[in-house]
Amino acid sequence: MDKKKILLLSDDLRMSSGVGTMSREIVMGTLHHYEWVQIGGAIKHPDEGKFIDMNDSVRKETGIEHAYLKIIPTSGYGSAELIRHLMATEKPDAILHYTDPRFWEFLYQIEHEVRQEIPIFYYNIWDDLPYPMWNRKYYDSVDALFNISKQTCNIVRQVRSSYEDWQVTYIPHGINEHDYFPLDESYEKHKEYSEFRNNVFGGNEYETVFFYNARNIRRKLTSDIMYAFRAFCDSIPKEEAKKCALLMHTQPRDENGTDLFEIATHLLNGHNVIFSHDRLEREQLNWLYNMSDAGVLISSNEGFGLMGAESLMVGNPIIINVSGGMQDYCGFMKEDGTYLTHEDYTLEWGSNHDGRYKDHGEWAFPVWPTSRSIQGSIPTPYISDDRPDWQDVAIQMKKIWSLDKSERKRIGLLGRQFVMDPNIGMTASEMNRRFMQDIDTALEKFKPSGRMDMYNMTTFENKMPDWNGLTITKEI
Repeated sequence: MDKKKILLLSDDLRMSSGVGTMSREIVMGTLHHYEWVQIGGAIKHPDEGKFIDMNDSVRKETGIEHAYLKIIPTSGYGSAELIRHLMATEKPDAILHYTDPRFWEFLYQIEHEVRQEIPIFYYNIWDDLPYPMWNRKYYDSVDALFNISKQTCNIVRQVRSSYEDWQVTYIPHGINEHDYFPLDESYEKHKEYSEFRNNVFGGNEYETVFFYNARNIRRKLTSDIMYAFRAFCDSIPKEEAKKCALLMHTQPRDENGTDLFEIATHLLNGHNVIFSHDRLEREQLNWLYNMSDAGVLISSNEGFGLMGAESLMVGNPIIINVSGGMQDYCGFMKEDGTYLTHEDYTLEWGSNHDGRYKDHGEWAFPVWPTSRSIQGSIPTPYISDDRPDWQDVAIQMKKIWSLDKSERKRIGLLGRQFVMDPNIGMTASEMNRRFMQDIDTALEKFKPSGRMDMYNMTTFENKMPDWNGLTITKEI
């Protein structure tokens, strides 16, 4: 088989960031079908200047005899000169970049030059409405956009000047079902797991554990999660509150967030907050999820939120803010009882953060934004900041606490069944099947650009939406 070669631009797939983690899933899951070269970005990359040949290690790990993977580490995300060099030496058949296009301005500055030879693909996420019309120049400058959330898929369709169906597709993040799964008595490393659990909990046993696994940054609302936990514990008998814990796998001090130690000391009223901040392998992360009873993710801006889907993959229910991509794994249903799809989002209705659809899967304990303010910056002028009330989070914590262990597990396993469904698409295997299908289609349909393009500016002006996805829900 003559494999196509893809040049991937993203966080180094050996790193533990969300982008790095998913880059690894995509590459490792498609090595049998594609050859890969990655410009692997990091803030201050320790391997900058090296050329990492991963062929021997990935062939040994996967058993794929002719697997091909090379990584060019870089501090930052690369340069136009590096793109040109790799096009000349590695001769990729396409470029795929993943994460905010502003990181790749150098690529967009030469996109017309690149697309005379090979296509550019974009694995795309956008957190929220209103429709980001200032992203149109990026959406128009790639050959296909593979979109991580239903909401993002609709955003691209409204913002891009024109498209064919194959150019705008839905590929949600897929969780590796072999890394994240429920543990039972037959688990072969039960002794190691028990020792790990005992170490994290300091020898204590808790009847209800809420789990947070993400960065300590402002938009994740970590302080609100902690304050909600206090309110929940204060609402139940003291002896019962002693049996509850909030487990947070994050850096307790982060300049992009706050000092969670101080919050725990002064605002938590002595309730049990446990921090896990060492870097862990996936096996140990799976242990943390299994030590917990429910996941909590209430970010005010969130493109997808890996921990929500990971919680469901291990069979835990989730408390989720209905915003961005997080709404995708709540299992929201239409009037006829079928799940919302990316086709249900429209110009006039672009997000379920307005609460149009309330019915959802039993595994989801949603909280709705009570404040939707418009935030922005010079490069990204506006975006809705969807903030829930921490008291609503406390109410959902109490609902989960009131369920017995068997009922929590029953509804959690329904969530696992949901994300495992190929039609939902949230397993790594299904994500990679969709990638191979959509990349192959895009490669087949790609037509190199000419040396010059002509544009009708009237067409561009008329494409501007009359309605930008915000819903007025109160009489003014």
